Amino acid sequence: MKILFILIALLIIWSVYGYFASRVEKADYVVTKELEEYEIRTYAPHIVAQTRVVGEYKDSLNSGFSIIAGYIFGGNTKQQSIAMTAPVTEQLATFEKIAMTAPVQASIEGDSHIISFVMPRSYTLATLPRPNDARVELVEVPSQTMAVVRFSGWRTDSRVVSKKTKLIESLSRDGITVVGSPIYAGYNAPFTPPWMTRNEVMVQVKYK
Repeated sequence: MKILFILIALLIIWSVYGYFASRVEKADYVVTKELEEYEIRTYAPHIVAQTRVVGEYKDSLNSGFSIIAGYIFGGNTKQQSIAMTAPVTEQLATFEKIAMTAPVQASIEGDSHIISFVMPRSYTLATLPRPNDARVELVEVPSQTMAVVRFSGWRTDSRVVSKKTKLIESLSRDGITVVGSPIYAGYNAPFTPPWMTRNEVMVQVKYK
């Protein structure tokens, strides 16, 4: 019985950590259409800090995260910490390698990925400190229309593959034009309990 109480206490502590660790500023968007398998969102213009990394999907996400984390944790011209936001995204850098019939296989095995952090909306491109690391660049992203699927639980390679494939197939079936390659978006701090995680796959679309 004592072990059961300890396990329950640890789960409560873990859940509390997950709740507070995930309470960060998130990218602004408006849901314009809710469908059974996905939703259409319009995202407001925003700024991202991004880097390009070479490697397989999981390794690229981890190494890209570390590079940009160095920038927001003081690796910049003002030695200034920048608040963490969500989501962190991964996208295949070489769009032309993606076929409509099999986009995810190229995304997982492709060798060049763009990893991005959304910057707090209190900043402009002029007020953000410059990165010390030349691998980090600051980019203004215009308003975009995205088709999005949301899911929780562990972010495994196979789950990301499945969700990206399903999204592209659904959009193709519905006659919606896809722009570029699908993106993975993660919203939670490391070690967040799986039942509290928010994961998404999305892709830019042409939708009226």
